[in-house]
Amino acid sequence: MRAAFAKTSHRERHTIGRIGWLRAAVLGANDGIVSTASLIVGVAVAGGSAKAVLVAGVAGLVAGAMSMAAGEFVSVSSQADAESADLAREAEELRADPALEEDELTHIYEARGLETGLAREVAKALMSKDALAAHARDELGIIELTQARPLQAALSSATSFAIGAALPLATAIVFTHTMVAAVVIASLICLAVLGYLGARAGSASPIRPILRVAFWGAVAMAVTAGAGLLFKAAG
Repeated sequence: MRAAFAKTSHRERHTIGRIGWLRAAVLGANDGIVSTASLIVGVAVAGGSAKAVLVAGVAGLVAGAMSMAAGEFVSVSSQADAESADLAREAEELRADPALEEDELTHIYEARGLETGLAREVAKALMSKDALAAHARDELGIIELTQARPLQAALSSATSFAIGAALPLATAIVFTHTMVAAVVIASLICLAVLGYLGARAGSASPIRPILRVAFWGAVAMAVTAGAGLLFKAAG
């Protein structure tokens, strides 16, 4: 019996629990690489000195990391506030009319395919254990794994942005005489690796993410290089 159970049981691995920090980390690293590489390329093509390029790169890294942290904290805090308001409203409705809330939960389970009697039994059982949690999950769509975590999102974005930005910046420092070409090549490679890692972390196929991040990174650097050439021509 134990052997049969061991053969049939398995440990499932899902990625939904990673969605909060994974989204922020991938976005931050991608922005760090693309914005810093584009900034370096634009200033270099415009005729800036090596020192000016590096100062611009460092400034972009610091400003970008802080901007990502602030932006993520504010936006995810807004989501958290909305979730808290919905939960407070739902808790008040449960206190005011629990029978009506049970009916709502029953109708939800009926819509998902349960027969009326079974749907009623499930609603009663779940509400007797934790009514607010049942309504948060099945009526509002709020679950613990995907709840908004502002500080986690802010730290993930800032850290990943700084790491991403450091890659083209380090390339510019090492390859001073071939800065533009080296930064472009290194950044596209890093973006491809980022696309692969993001896909693997999310258990998705890596081909499309790799092509997506590399393509838009190339577009961003090309457009910024064009702007640098315009400034150089104007000067």
